[in-house]
Amino acid sequence: MRLLLVDDDEGFRTLLRTTFEAVAVEVSEAGGAAQAALAIRDERPDVVVLDVGMPVTDGITFCRTLKADPETRDLGVVLLTGRDDVHDLGGADAMLLKPFRPLELLAVVERVAGGHRTLAPRVAQPQSGEAQLLLYARDLRDLIELERGQRTLLESAYLQTVSALTSALESKDTRTRQHSQRVQRYAIELARVVDPALASDQSAEYGFLLHDIGKIGIPDEILGKPSALNEVEWRLMKSHTVLGAQMLGGIAFLEGPGVGIVRSHHERWEGGGYPDGLAGEEIPVGARIFAVADALDAITNHRPYRSAQNWRAAHREILAESGKQFDPDVVDAFRDREHVLHEIRREFLVAA
Repeated sequence: MRLLLVDDDEGFRTLLRTTFEAVAVEVSEAGGAAQAALAIRDERPDVVVLDVGMPVTDGITFCRTLKADPETRDLGVVLLTGRDDVHDLGGADAMLLKPFRPLELLAVVERVAGGHRTLAPRVAQPQSGEAQLLLYARDLRDLIELERGQRTLLESAYLQTVSALTSALESKDTRTRQHSQRVQRYAIELARVVDPALASDQSAEYGFLLHDIGKIGIPDEILGKPSALNEVEWRLMKSHTVLGAQMLGGIAFLEGPGVGIVRSHHERWEGGGYPDGLAGEEIPVGARIFAVADALDAITNHRPYRSAQNWRAAHREILAESGKQFDPDVVDAFRDREHVLHEIRREFLVAA
């Protein structure tokens, strides 16, 4: 729902905006009737909340103008006033007397947006700025508690989704689960050096874990083929990055760097990678970090087409590809944190 708040008191608009944004209502603001008319012309709201006592053009006059215009007569209008002697509402769909509870205003706006008129004002209450602030404080506390509870449920649902996706991939490739967990740990450790904010971004964390989720769409005989892939097979294998990004693109908790990691982790610093042939800083930083983590794990673990090599071989290859396959800054981070990465690998070997 889109809401336009019209009031000459900026502080009061801030209180109203906070209320509605807490429940994910899209809010725009105007300080007077002229500014509101421009805002309505640019982007039509579902409901207009108007203060009656505005200078130049008061709320009732502006409401009457809106209701007289064929282009805006269907707009829902809610009037706010501190006067209890207002009888001519100018065609408004509802009116509330100040002070009012934010959740009460929210309920009225929702009814108006649904096409229901709420014309009868309630009995006036003693008015004071303090009374209004106390009502806001109480309702915003309730909203915060509600939002906190919803966030907990949402995070639980996210974790269940990740678990289901990783289990689905593991069912196709039994090597995937430990590989995904190892490279996630490697990548987070590298990110702590290269981009600390990314290391604590939950979207990136999930992107590291789900980087290969697109392989769900790759035939088993290609995933497990013990010899080199032919041209058609290789083209299908490379499509897993795009498939993965498409699968995860609509998932809210991956909004941010997560999908970019899934799509771009096979790009190369010098160019020539896939799927988009990006180069240098065109490649998302999370994907550049992950490319080193993924290579480290690929070199030191068995693959259908070759045997595992030791850590020293991985070290040499990663350093040799600095400025070619890998971002030099990420390779520097690898050298700086190599002892920690090696300990992470030891933890997985002990747990296996």
